[in-house]
Amino acid sequence: EVQLVESGGGLVQAGGSLRLSCAASTFDDYVIGWFRQAPGKEREGISCISSNDGTTYYADSVKGRFTISSDGAKNTVYLQMNSLKPEDTAVYFCAAIKGVDLRTTIPKEYEYDYWGQGTQVTVSS
Repeated sequence: EVQLVESGGGLVQAGGSLRLSCAASTFDDYVIGWFRQAPGKEREGISCISSNDGTTYYADSVKGRFTISSDGAKNTVYLQMNSLKPEDTAVYFCAAIKGVDLRTTIPKEYEYDYWGQGTQVTVSS
């Protein structure tokens, strides 16, 4: 079992930046994904990274603004969010799935096995 703990959320003005962290109890051979859910909307997958080879994926909604990275020594995945917009306001979750090759497969939300509790990001206009 993998425990995931998100941190780094908060209130920021439009155009600002935040860095979210996802601390995992274990990391090897996992894909860590970031999702978000705004009030009244479905949860959206926005980015993921492979701990094996560093392959990354971004949804079009965040491409060019958000950067995902990982620190294997700390078992932590980061999501650097720049040029934030009010529509980025949501609860952000990280999730983990084992044994996926991101070079060929982008896992679906329902395929992730472990989830964190989420961290709130609010972007004011």
